[in-house]
Amino acid sequence: MQRVNINAAEPLALKAMMGLETYLSQVSLSKSLKDLIKVRASQINKCAYCIDMHSKEALKNGETSQRLLLLSAWKECSGIFTEAECAALSIAEEVTLIHQAALTDTSYADARKYFSEHEIAQIVMATVTINAWNRISLSSHLQVGQAFV
Repeated sequence: MQRVNINAAEPLALKAMMGLETYLSQVSLSKSLKDLIKVRASQINKCAYCIDMHSKEALKNGETSQRLLLLSAWKECSGIFTEAECAALSIAEEVTLIHQAALTDTSYADARKYFSEHEIAQIVMATVTINAWNRISLSSHLQVGQAFV
């Protein structure tokens, strides 16, 4: 069934979302970490459109196919992801699955070993933003390879 094109129906909403993307492009988190957050949250949300888009971006930005293929099992991949990446992925998963247990004190404390408060806020905002994009994509029934506009 054809769904609403959010960009056509509510361009100011998409402009606001792009404001978040502009903010995220200027934060201190590495492109690699932001890519991992985007792909992992999209996997959890089962958003094929975003998994496809952000996996391609991650590869273009230098991510390896091995790490992308193992991302859904990152907790079982000793030595593949850094401890800092694992701490960020824990936050991303817990924020994505906020209805289950919220961001736990354990994950927050672990992240504080590697990230400043500003960086933790950036991880949360990167996660919130990709979750919003996932919801827009899934609600709109965007298909892999389909133009967003």
